[in-house]
Amino acid sequence: MDTPALIQQQIADELSLFGDWSERYQYLIDLAKTLPTYPAELKDEAHLLKGCQSQVFVHFDPRPDVLQIQAVSDSSIVSGLISLVLRVYCGQTPHAVLHHDADFMEGIGLNKNLSMTRKNGLTALLRRVRDEAAARV
Repeated sequence: MDTPALIQQQIADELSLFGDWSERYQYLIDLAKTLPTYPAELKDEAHLLKGCQSQVFVHFDPRPDVLQIQAVSDSSIVSGLISLVLRVYCGQTPHAVLHHDADFMEGIGLNKNLSMTRKNGLTALLRRVRDEAAARV
């Protein structure tokens, strides 16, 4: 399995192929369509991510040795961001997650090109992934 850093670099390389941010936003919207179906029974208060303007539901498989994450949002762009986060962290060990700085969002310019509410939601999701990894070490 590729490391989070390698996957992060692959994402940065992919996004660099797009000429402007409208194309990158369309790419995020397209990525949203590739998310696996999120189970309806997990769309409840217990799985609702706090700190997001849009509704984001997150579920972690209970296996302690590896993070398996399911997530979805009612916003296409946020779902695209979720897809990127899942690509980096799904299948990784808790140790790998905790020893990786999720700076790719800033490195590819997402932080300066997202609205404040989307940035806050992305930060909340990344924090939730790290908290879940920390609870498993």
